[in-house]
Amino acid sequence: MGKLNPALFVCNLSRRTPDINIIGLKLNHLSCDLSHPAEIARVAGDVTTWLAQAVPPGRVLLINNSGFGAYGRFPEPNLEHQLELIEVNIRGLVDLTGRLLPVLKARGGAILNVASTAAFQPTPYMATYGASKAFVLHWSLALNEELRGTGVRSLAICPGPTTTNFSQRAGLQSGSVSPALSMTSEEVVELSLRALGSGRSQLVTGWKNKVTAFVGSKLPKPFVARAAAKVLARYQPKQVRP
Repeated sequence: MGKLNPALFVCNLSRRTPDINIIGLKLNHLSCDLSHPAEIARVAGDVTTWLAQAVPPGRVLLINNSGFGAYGRFPEPNLEHQLELIEVNIRGLVDLTGRLLPVLKARGGAILNVASTAAFQPTPYMATYGASKAFVLHWSLALNEELRGTGVRSLAICPGPTTTNFSQRAGLQSGSVSPALSMTSEEVVELSLRALGSGRSQLVTGWKNKVTAFVGSKLPKPFVARAAAKVLARYQPKQVRP
């Protein structure tokens, strides 16, 4: 984004300072654990104050891209991990968006929520993750309709396998997904910004992912769940860390 507009002000909310090396980037990092409601309430106030005091008038882009997965038979690796997944992927996203929405309406802007191609089908062995992304997709689309006429839009991004540390956090070893099926994070970002600029409310990144999403959404769910189980079960004996 700094390359698109060097005058942008960027605020990052995460546990750790992001590894970003862009000369001149106006980056404000606020430490926050998005699985803790009290921290979200605190940091939302900090963001509101920062926007009022340090950022000139202008539109705001809220990007909700924090999230993680869990691989294995529910509740593996443990129930606490599954519940934290729900807190971050669903509750944290809704909570932060709700707290910052008045600012977005006052200044204008957009909300970009990162869902997944998993949102279009049941995902055995990643059941909670897939269901959380189905929530993100449908909530984002419904929110976009509610926001019509307010000067704020909502865009749901549905990437497939992407070269990030997601697989490691979910319990999958490197190489679980073929590089031929993956996209780089830079490719996903570029496609997302183009979709945002064209006024779209949903984007599935890449033609291979579009095929997966189409098939997953059109066939009967019990059939898709059985087929997905056969595919995803292959990762368990060889590629999941003990």
